[in-house]
Amino acid sequence: MKQTVFIAGTDTDVGKTLIACGILHKANQIGLRTMAMKPVAAGCESIDGELRNSDALALQAAMSLSLPYQQLNPYALQKPVSPHIAADLEGKHITNQRLVGFTRGLMMQSYDLMLIEGAGGWRVPINRQETLAGFAKTLKLPVVLVVGMRLGCLNHAMLTTEAIIADGLPLAGWVANQLDPNMPHYDKNIDYLARHIPAPCLGQVPWLDNPTADNVASYLDLSELI
Repeated sequence: MKQTVFIAGTDTDVGKTLIACGILHKANQIGLRTMAMKPVAAGCESIDGELRNSDALALQAAMSLSLPYQQLNPYALQKPVSPHIAADLEGKHITNQRLVGFTRGLMMQSYDLMLIEGAGGWRVPINRQETLAGFAKTLKLPVVLVVGMRLGCLNHAMLTTEAIIADGLPLAGWVANQLDPNMPHYDKNIDYLARHIPAPCLGQVPWLDNPTADNVASYLDLSELI
């Protein structure tokens, strides 16, 4: 049975890609055929004359199936700014309709688990009217929320949770990713999130000096997701 999941974050730079790669690695270990997609990526570098994004390349390396980069990341934008601004600067117009079209094409492939990683937070704009949340909403995707554990995370996590639910999407789970190695009262923050996020915690990833998909996977439990 195919399963497609949207990976959202409470903010930018909270470790969505790291957690997504950990999930892919864990799923690969149990023999699942995995794919991933980063529909929009801002902050790309030119490699051999083509724009490439480090997050998208990490996903490509972590999944078990093979995809051309252009299918994995149809909108690769150079400037590391909000996607709607980066697209304007390059004369591109991103719409949810186009993103949904690209994604439905990929969903015809043969896979067991496909992760679609968002950009920034839940309401990140892709043009002057639409946000990437509308893309997930159109496809009716279950969401895994990555909570960046640092000061302020409770407010970000609760607002994002409320927005996902208000958009009518199922929250399949959440992952705590410790960004601050010295975060005060970490356990109390985890306890609050566990009591107020209406979804299972799929894992707590501690601060890691050398984070890799392999060691992140060891902190994850996908039994509630797969």
